[in-house]
Amino acid sequence: MKIPATGLAALLMAFAGCSQPSGTDAPGDDTAGTMGDDATRAAQALPPGVAASDAWVREVPAGGRVAGGYLTIANGGDSDDRLLAVESDQAARVEIHEMRHEDGMMRMRHLDDGLPLPAGERTALAPGGYHLMFIEPVRPFAAGDEVPATLRFAHAPAQQVVFEVRGPGGEER
Repeated sequence: MKIPATGLAALLMAFAGCSQPSGTDAPGDDTAGTMGDDATRAAQALPPGVAASDAWVREVPAGGRVAGGYLTIANGGDSDDRLLAVESDQAARVEIHEMRHEDGMMRMRHLDDGLPLPAGERTALAPGGYHLMFIEPVRPFAAGDEVPATLRFAHAPAQQVVFEVRGPGGEER
């Protein structure tokens, strides 16, 4: 990804505090993006179909050009699905990304084919791993605001989701 110097500061601000939270799988692990082992998943029965929860997005300071978005998607169906796109009238576009350690560096890449959602599993989009990039917000996102979006899947019906805007460290205010 090539980033112009003027956008570098905004991008760095968007990823401030993007360290991997404890208790989640690290990107690059065999279980990256899924929540727990088979026994844990079996104990936590998923509702049928694909369902999103815990959606939040980082606050964007005045002049900021990107905001990281996070949520958990549970696929309680019998077959794999895929998050293909996210749309919001509050940003010029929303992209699905992955961050991972490669050759001692943290790298980010756009997932052109979307994000796989394995059957019977929860997939976490969280700081330091899979995430959404709200690019060129139409106005600054302020803590306490809400950002509506539509999730588009390969098989499941589209879903309306409201992202809660949180402060720079992801904290609620």
